[in-house]
Amino acid sequence: MSVSYVERDQAGPETMAFYDAAEDRFKALLNIFKVFGHQPEYGRVFTETIMAILKDGEIDWNTKELLILKATQGNDCQYCVVQHERLCDMLGIPAEKVADIDGIKYRSSPHFTEGEKALLDFCVQIGEDANRVPKELWDRLHKHWTEPQIVDAAFVITTYIAVSKFGDALGVELEPMFDGVRPQLTIRH
Repeated sequence: MSVSYVERDQAGPETMAFYDAAEDRFKALLNIFKVFGHQPEYGRVFTETIMAILKDGEIDWNTKELLILKATQGNDCQYCVVQHERLCDMLGIPAEKVADIDGIKYRSSPHFTEGEKALLDFCVQIGEDANRVPKELWDRLHKHWTEPQIVDAAFVITTYIAVSKFGDALGVELEPMFDGVRPQLTIRH
């Protein structure tokens, strides 16, 4: 760990407000929120953003979780992958489908629709070079998704790329409730 967590007994009123919101939603005060105790304004915005993402929107929450796993696996973020594999399980996403996110298995997996495959390819492309999304991929995206859905997907992907880099840069560690949990997806951590 590189920065300390701001625990509840050290937190001011602004920090306590987003801590309460996060803990109410996630049933635990996760370490990623505790580092924001050092910057309460950012913490409030971060908490609101994550809560806006982790629900049905233009695309459903299950699809968002698949994109989050792919984006954070691409950054080798063990913290994010373990957290979101658990969320996938809680949402009822089959373990076989989660396993097929690994590498490029999803491209030939029977567990994914052609639309989901296009979104996962979009996720990979954004992670590699967001400036060069090929026309063929845009065509596939537009075949299966509306523009509001594509914007939703791009926001989820880019937000979680940033979240994974932020958490890893600050050395955010998994909470004790995850002791001994190994990610299902390949992570070089």
